[in-house]
Amino acid sequence: MGYTLITANRNYSSWSLRPWVLMTMLGIPFEDRIEPFAADSNYDAFRAFSPTGQVPVLLVGARTIWDSLGIALYLSDRHEGVWPSEPAAKAWAQCAVTEMHGGFAALRNDCTMNVGVRVQPKPMSAALKRDVARLTELWAQGLDNFGGPFLAGPQFTAVDAFFAPVVFRVRTYGLDVGPAGKAWVDHMLGLAPMLAWEKDALTESWREAGHEAELKDCGVITADYRQG
Repeated sequence: MGYTLITANRNYSSWSLRPWVLMTMLGIPFEDRIEPFAADSNYDAFRAFSPTGQVPVLLVGARTIWDSLGIALYLSDRHEGVWPSEPAAKAWAQCAVTEMHGGFAALRNDCTMNVGVRVQPKPMSAALKRDVARLTELWAQGLDNFGGPFLAGPQFTAVDAFFAPVVFRVRTYGLDVGPAGKAWVDHMLGLAPMLAWEKDALTESWREAGHEAELKDCGVITADYRQG
């Protein structure tokens, strides 16, 4: 039974990137279905395929798997490689994924996802400084403990996928995540699926007023590479 992964705009949708890059990196085939953000609120439209009115959603026959973490857990029961095989690395990765999934609110709010631009951010709030410091600490810990080049060891796993949207945020806003973090960010940006996601983000024609307004609240746009 095949998979259909429903995601939204490449430029804006950070949650969509998580399962997309995970499945692509692990070689799990799926039909790629994009439902763009067409209005300030897409809840009613997205409820046609998503119980939460949000993306991503994984369709498996008549079964609907929602939420990026729910999708990762579903896939981990059916495919090797979602989590590291080494027990300590697996435990760390699962903790880091759940921390990312439920935390870093200031990072999400003050550094909204926008792949195609570069921004001089507004002065960092105390909460954002704490989030960036925690990212720096967490990434360095994983890379040091498990040897890299990925966060939990030699192979790409769910923990890399869940922090993949932050990779684009680090570049967009010029965030300082320390030398180890920067090395991981640079490594991630060079992966073929990340390059493909970025290419699509730069060429897609969709613009959504709400996301563009959020971007302006985050700082001053210094470069815009979007072509669509």
